[in-house]
Amino acid sequence: MAWVYLVVAGILEVVWAYAMKLSDGFSRPVPAAVTLVGMIASFALLSFSMKTLPLGTAYTVWTGIGAVGAFLLGILVLGEQVSLMRVVAGGLIVAGLILMKLSSSS
Repeated sequence: MAWVYLVVAGILEVVWAYAMKLSDGFSRPVPAAVTLVGMIASFALLSFSMKTLPLGTAYTVWTGIGAVGAFLLGILVLGEQVSLMRVVAGGLIVAGLILMKLSSSS
């Protein structure tokens, strides 16, 4: 169950990061509220996952999901630049996440 909490926490990290972008510096109330609620929920689920998973594994996977998710959302939704170097960097993050999962005993 810890891995489910962790994946959902990572997805919520992408949600709150996107909502923060839409909040325009917290000047728009609905996206600002989504940001805060998403942050709290993401941190809570990360905390629950850390009851079982090692700190290094949980935190690395959480930030990796957030980083790759935000990267993809930026490209697919916000029209951000796609370059070979950015795609390779995203692929390396995913490879690191897979290795971290495979190296975890939990």
